[in-house]
Amino acid sequence: MDPILALREAGVLTLTFNRVEKKNAITQEMYALLHRELQAALADDAVRVVVLQGQQDLFTSGNDVTEFLQRPPGGLDTPVFDFLRSLADFPKPVIAAVGGPAVGIGTTLLLHCDLVYCGDNALFSLPFVNLGLSPEAASSLLLPLRVGPAAAAELLMFGEPFGADDALAVGLVNRVLPPEELRDYAQAQARKLAAKPSASLALTKELLRKGQRELVHATMADEAWHFARMLQGPAAKEAFSAFLGKRKPDFSKL
Repeated sequence: MDPILALREAGVLTLTFNRVEKKNAITQEMYALLHRELQAALADDAVRVVVLQGQQDLFTSGNDVTEFLQRPPGGLDTPVFDFLRSLADFPKPVIAAVGGPAVGIGTTLLLHCDLVYCGDNALFSLPFVNLGLSPEAASSLLLPLRVGPAAAAELLMFGEPFGADDALAVGLVNRVLPPEELRDYAQAQARKLAAKPSASLALTKELLRKGQRELVHATMADEAWHFARMLQGPAAKEAFSAFLGKRKPDFSKL
């Protein structure tokens, strides 16, 4: 089965994480597929809105840990950064529909979406510090802008999971819905946008993000350098060893 499903209908491109047996853990192949679909949508006037989604009870568990440790991102010229740049620069509206877990990049990618709807079963997580790592996907820039510096510090420094109501309270999501209504609602909103003048939507998005693009790219690159460095450090090695060994990490000497 394809790990990313792509459906074009009524002006809406819906991209669905479809690796349920692995909790929708994202591989380099999946990042490449997402990047390819966004690039194709960019050139396709029939696509007016993009929806990113998982299943009713699962968005994504983040990066595939096994592949991540065997083939860590070695620089900006990799599928994950191709995807992040294409999402960050995408000029058409992007809606995310989040049900269940949204771990790591499953949360940070939402900062590049224009509208985020979630089920009341959504569980967001930014576990980078707890893994001995640093923020990624320009989240150190965009999260404070979205939720405020104090809330961003709490979310990034503690790295504790937080639910739909907290996400709504800090402004990470636009609306919380029953899980069984989530995908239909996101599609209905996407079709509303698809019926509007595309040039007006594109200009509105551009103005809302005016002055951010170069800073987002610079922050993403800066974070990537630190992330790669931290990934080789003792804290990350202890964190991932503990994760794979199903034990609590010991950072007392780090």
